[in-house]
Amino acid sequence: MSDLRVALAQTSPVWFDPLATAQKAAALVADAAAGGAQVIAFPETFVSGYPLWPSRTGGAAFEDDAQKGAFSVYLDAAVLADGPEVAVIAEACALHDVFAFVGATERGSGTGHGTTFCSIIAIDPGDGVVGVHRKLVPTHDERMIWGRGDGAGLRTYEVGGVRIGALNCWENWMPQARHALYADGEDVHIGLWPGSVSLTSDITRFIAMEGRVWSLAVGGVLDYAGLPERFPLRDEVVAWPHESPFDGGSCVAAPGGGWVAEPTVGDVGLLFADLDLDAVRRERLSFDVAGHYARPDVFAVTVDRRRQSASTFVER
Repeated sequence: MSDLRVALAQTSPVWFDPLATAQKAAALVADAAAGGAQVIAFPETFVSGYPLWPSRTGGAAFEDDAQKGAFSVYLDAAVLADGPEVAVIAEACALHDVFAFVGATERGSGTGHGTTFCSIIAIDPGDGVVGVHRKLVPTHDERMIWGRGDGAGLRTYEVGGVRIGALNCWENWMPQARHALYADGEDVHIGLWPGSVSLTSDITRFIAMEGRVWSLAVGGVLDYAGLPERFPLRDEVVAWPHESPFDGGSCVAAPGGGWVAEPTVGDVGLLFADLDLDAVRRERLSFDVAGHYARPDVFAVTVDRRRQSASTFVER
């Protein structure tokens, strides 16, 4: 019998429609519960869409009206962590007793209200939103769309006695980010990706081997034609001569690094994984990166978990 059953939602958003995407997520939470899952994870910025256009439309063009228009649409579709769209998913989690890691385009409520963040919103069925991790460093052209995150969300969450952590896309390659989660007691690691087998196949197994954790990846399946007609750069994106690389890639690796479920291409739906915590304990005999294999006398690691703000207001 497994200690934990996890559902990975390999699917697509309702582009730039956060409420409809949240309702889709809520339905998938119900499906996950019906399948016996205690945890569900959604792709990177599932609510409500990954910014795939800059690299395909000359996104670095300065003072370009179409690029500005595209960002305006994207900003309007971003959600607040305490907003009504997230509440829809939280209600489903409470109703079905499922913990969720939701990839979302988040908008700052005060500082950075005009900035989008690539965030992971952690939702507990009993306590609602319990954490928001903002991607530490957007990758390449993503930096024109997302702001830099901070360490406030670098933490794990307990579900049924199992500690689970999550990171977005290429920050899974950041050794210090991974170390922060290992040191916080991580047993299960979930990587959220926009979707690509080429991205998930190596790092998922590497994390399983390095952290001696269950390592899971969840990726989206994104079709250029899914962009709505009102999106200013839709025609340019759809005319891109190459097929969409966002083909899923959801997968599961055991703590020793072996595949339990190899990266899945193209399929849309829930991938279920049964995780045995004893496998983590067995593999830690030879290597425990934040335990007997750590050298705190040699290496000092400090993680600043304060939420960063542009200003500190001191009232009289």
